[in-house]
Amino acid sequence: MNEEQHDGSSRREFMKNTSRVAAASALVGVATPQVFAAEDNTLQVALIGCGGRGTGAANNALSVKQGPMKLVALADVFEDRLQRSLTNLKNKHQEKVDVPADRQFVGFDAYQRAMDCLKPGDVVIFATPLAFRWVHFAYAIEKGLHVFMEKPLTADGPSSRKMLELAEKSQANNLKVGVGLMSRHQRALEELADRIHGGEIGDILTMRAYRMSGPIGSCFSSKWPGTGSELLWQIQRFHSFLWASGGAFSDFCIHVIDHCCWMKNDWPIKAHALGGRHYRGDAVDQNFDSYAVEYTFADGTKFFADGRNVAGAQPMYHSYAHGTKGSAIISKHGDCGRPSSTYSSQTPDDAKKIWQSEVPTGQRSPYQNEWNDLVDAIRNDKPFNEAERGVKASLITSMGRMAAHSGLEISYDDMLNSDHEYAPDVDKWTMDSPPPLTSNDAGMYPIPMPGLLGKREY
Repeated sequence: MNEEQHDGSSRREFMKNTSRVAAASALVGVATPQVFAAEDNTLQVALIGCGGRGTGAANNALSVKQGPMKLVALADVFEDRLQRSLTNLKNKHQEKVDVPADRQFVGFDAYQRAMDCLKPGDVVIFATPLAFRWVHFAYAIEKGLHVFMEKPLTADGPSSRKMLELAEKSQANNLKVGVGLMSRHQRALEELADRIHGGEIGDILTMRAYRMSGPIGSCFSSKWPGTGSELLWQIQRFHSFLWASGGAFSDFCIHVIDHCCWMKNDWPIKAHALGGRHYRGDAVDQNFDSYAVEYTFADGTKFFADGRNVAGAQPMYHSYAHGTKGSAIISKHGDCGRPSSTYSSQTPDDAKKIWQSEVPTGQRSPYQNEWNDLVDAIRNDKPFNEAERGVKASLITSMGRMAAHSGLEISYDDMLNSDHEYAPDVDKWTMDSPPPLTSNDAGMYPIPMPGLLGKREY
C-alpha cells in the first residue's frame, strides 16, 4: 500500500479552513488565558470512545513528531472495546501509552473521569456517537482542554445550535479544535482549493459527488435480540440510527459534501432530494439505502450529492467541479483520494489537463496531517478552531438527508431551527437508561416516510 492507503485503512481498522469562525460577541473584552501544554512540554491525551475511529485518531496523535505526546486515559461504555484499543495502541506506541487500570474508565460518566486526568492545555479526543458531542465538548471547554472530535458533529437542529454556541466559546477561550474532516488537510485538495478560488476553472456552476457502495459499517440492522441493554446495542449499531450517527448518508457522505462546499467557498441554502429503501429483508434500521440530493447555493449554483448502499450496484466514490472555464477532479477516489486535477474542458481529457497534484511523501496522509496541524497550532499558539465549520458541514449534510426523508425542500434555517431533538437528556444517561428510540411490538423502529410527516424525519 502507499502511505495514504496504509494510514487510511489503519485508521478504519483501529478505526485551509475557508469558513471564518465567528468571534464570540458575548465574551468580547473578557481576558482569556492562553492555553498551552504542561511545563515539561509533554502533551497528554485522553481518548473518549475507543472504537475504530477513536483508536485511529489516538494512533495519529501519538505519531506526531512535534514534541512528546503521551496517552494517559481511556473512556468507553464497553470494557472490551477499551481493552482492545489499549492493546493496539500499546503495540504501536509502547513508550507513549501510560494508562494504568485506575485511568481506564467505563460508563456514561467515563468522559468526565478521563478528562479529569488532564491538565489545562492537554488534548482530548471525542470519537463516540455524535449525540454525546455537545456534552463532551462543554466539559472540555470547562477544563481548558484542546479537542479533536470525529465527524459528524450533529444530526439535528437542537444539538447543532448547542454546538455552535460551544464553538464560539471555545474560540473565545483560545482553545484549538480539530474536526475529523480530513479533506481540509489533504495537501492536494488544499492546492486545488487555492487554484479554484483563484479562478483556474472560472466560476463554479455545478458540482457532483458520489459515495456509492454495498452495505458497510452497521448501516443495516436486524432486530434487537431482546437481551442486554437496548441502548448499548444501538450504540454498537450506530450507523443504523439517526440519533447516533445521522445515519448512513451523514456518516458516509459528509466528507465529499464538506470538500465540495470548500471548493465553492460557501454553504448551500436549501436542498431537495429523493431516496428509498429496497430489498431490505428483516432490516429495522432508519436508513434509506439510496439518496439523491440537489443542493442549491445562494447564487443558484447546483451541487448534486448521491449516496447508495446496495449490494451489486455500480460502486462510485468521486467528486467533481464544473466551472465557466473548465472542470476539476476534486477527489479521484474515496473521501479525498489523490490526485486532484484541473482541465480546460468539461471532461477529464488528458490533452486538456491544466494541473495535477503532486504531494511530498511525508504529507500524503490527511489523517496524520490534521493532527500535525493541530499540534503545531497548540505548541505555537496559532489560530486553529474547526468547530464552527464542522457543525456547518454536519448541518448541511443533515439538511440533504432530511430533504430525502421528508420529501420536502429543506432550507438551512429549517434544519438549524428544527425543534426535533433526537437524543433528549443525553447528558443524563446511565448504563440503565432506555434508548432514545424504541421499537414497536414487531421490533421495528420509526423510519422516514416522505410526504407523510411534514418537516420531520420520523
